[in-house]
Amino acid sequence: MRSVEVFRDLQSEATAWRRHLHQNPELDYQLHNTAGFVAERLASFGINHIETGIAETGIVALIQGEGGEGPTIGLRADMDALPILEESNKPWSSKTRGKMHACGHDGHTAMLLGAAKYLASTRKFKGSVALIFQPAEEVLPSGALRMVQEGIMDRFGISQVFGMHNTPGIEVGKFGICHGPILASLDDFDMVVTGKGGHAARPHETVDPIVIAGQIIVGLQTLVSRNTNPLESLVVSITKLNAGTSYNIIPGHAGMGGTVRTFSPALRDFAERQILASAQGIARAFGGDIEFQYRRDCPVTFNHSDETDLAIRAARNLVGLTSVNDKMTPRISSEDFAYMLEARPGAIIYIGNGSTAALHNPAYDFNDEALPYGIGYWVNLVETVLAP
Repeated sequence: MRSVEVFRDLQSEATAWRRHLHQNPELDYQLHNTAGFVAERLASFGINHIETGIAETGIVALIQGEGGEGPTIGLRADMDALPILEESNKPWSSKTRGKMHACGHDGHTAMLLGAAKYLASTRKFKGSVALIFQPAEEVLPSGALRMVQEGIMDRFGISQVFGMHNTPGIEVGKFGICHGPILASLDDFDMVVTGKGGHAARPHETVDPIVIAGQIIVGLQTLVSRNTNPLESLVVSITKLNAGTSYNIIPGHAGMGGTVRTFSPALRDFAERQILASAQGIARAFGGDIEFQYRRDCPVTFNHSDETDLAIRAARNLVGLTSVNDKMTPRISSEDFAYMLEARPGAIIYIGNGSTAALHNPAYDFNDEALPYGIGYWVNLVETVLAP
């Protein structure tokens, strides 16, 4: 296994790639220039098997090792940016107003390109590596789900799949990971409360949907505080409330919506069932009713045991025992890599981005000092999992 010093020779070139991508952000599935840039770099490394146009602008490239027959493992990087006006004030800031790489996908892409260049030149592993460059991590429908649905796991014979994401707040050169659930599921819901409108001076002649909506908001708090095991995590947040257009009119309808996060598939089922039952019961008790739509947007991101052990070993061989936290606290945010982990066993690891602005913040920028650590992690992982 190799220490990070081996990969510092790639840092300057990877930094140039990363800053080019940062200056030229593209959104969701419309990654035509980004995908073209990635495909050109891959071809320049001598990689012959490159398939483009997967899930519109996704790419899978295969590198065959020289260590004999063996399995194929997938390494995934997301490529899309966010619709945010950049405020980082860096010389390489976005050239496109209202679009920026505020989640570090430019860095993720550059790190996987750096690993691709190294692995294509050495090939000191058995089997093959499938480099997965994914569009549309930040939007629905999910780019990861579409790539899985389009058959990449079977088409390329991928037996295990691995991901990596940067995180501000962890020092550069350090990693975080845990076994089992590491990121929460993401569900959204919309609700229309139906009442009976009328004059605000005569509320007794109406069924006020605003009052009903308020009672529903209060009532839903007990799903977590009184109906969920306190040792388990469930978040139910009402994030939208719209009703009325005038000071002297009680409206006939009120719209509301929110999000549900949990690490438990059973709690996911519970939340969908009980939000409807609770809201419907409250509304009908006041003489109203509801219309309800619940969407399951992203499953729990679950790190499989054996693959997590492999990821920990690869990272520790790069940076040492104490620089890898293998009991990182799971995060209540979500990640569509979960769909790939449902299709194949694997693991996602976090790489430190240092003391930078938070993800999705207009002042955020990927830390280029992290690049050799990410490249080194990918290479060590391949040479660990596919050791001849």
